[in-house]
Amino acid sequence: MGRYVFKLPDIGEGIAEAEIVAWHVEVGDRVEEDGRLADMMTDKATVEMESPVAGIIVEVAGEAGDVVAIGAPLVVIEVEGEVEQAPSERVAKPAEPEPAKEVAPPPAPEPTPPPPPPTPPPPAPMPAQTEPVEARAQPKPPTLTHSHAKVQASPAVRARAIELGIDLSDVRPAEDGRVRHADLDVFLNYSGSGGYRAPGLKGEDQQVRVIGLRRRIAENMAASKRHIPHFSYVEECDVTALEAIRAQLNEHRGAKPKLTMLPLLITAICKALPEFPMINARYDDEAGLVTRYAAVHLGLAAQTPAGLMVPVIRNAEGRNIWQLASEIIRLAESARDGTAKSEELSG
Repeated sequence: MGRYVFKLPDIGEGIAEAEIVAWHVEVGDRVEEDGRLADMMTDKATVEMESPVAGIIVEVAGEAGDVVAIGAPLVVIEVEGEVEQAPSERVAKPAEPEPAKEVAPPPAPEPTPPPPPPTPPPPAPMPAQTEPVEARAQPKPPTLTHSHAKVQASPAVRARAIELGIDLSDVRPAEDGRVRHADLDVFLNYSGSGGYRAPGLKGEDQQVRVIGLRRRIAENMAASKRHIPHFSYVEECDVTALEAIRAQLNEHRGAKPKLTMLPLLITAICKALPEFPMINARYDDEAGLVTRYAAVHLGLAAQTPAGLMVPVIRNAEGRNIWQLASEIIRLAESARDGTAKSEELSG
């Protein structure tokens, strides 16, 4: 028997390390040649690592979320026969080498009989004239009483009142005799606990390790917040005529993609940016220089199973509305199915 060390290959130009996103094997598993080993991510692109040989997994580099350098051992596979390796490819041995042991699952512990259930203490007597708070706090069944049904309120308000266990006949409306959400808020604030159930459920705090794409997104957002000035500008515009043009264009679009409002907004941005060149610029604090960009590269927010991704529409200023619509569809689909390239997710 021999051991084959599979080192993390160079999976991209200029890449020095990659993060383990998920393992498809564990120590003791048998893997076939070209079988899946792990998913590695670098520069927002996930690459699937495949085994070059068949054998038993005896060592892995780490857990999901760990970072492995290019050229470092990723897995060690026990194969039949001897494997010739260069000194740099051999596995580092411990100070006191021990013979390899057969990996065997630990023996299952003997089942122990469950302890007898504790005898519940007798309930404490309650005064006859006092209703337990717990009883008053229970939500009422989702049925409307006669007084509840004749109160004027929207279905959403009625549903919320049922969830909170509030009888709408107890709520005084602020105007026109119709109970609104604000009336429910006032009722809850001024009636104290009142025996009404809180809308939220108590739970325990959880710590979730952020790995893979979500960690890269968090790091990029934090870096963006530190280095890019953020501001908000709000302007209300009447787009009635623009919406009419969009409907007319879609009616005669033929084989072209259906237009949403987004390509039209991008076109407006591209026309406005030349008048405000400092918006489309980048400041180099080390060199003390501001670069004003002629090209317009716009980020497109796309919701994917892996989280929010931002593919980039490059050279938007040189595309017409139909080309923009096609590019939006292409980038959104590639982001959702995980085929977006690294250069499409940056810049």
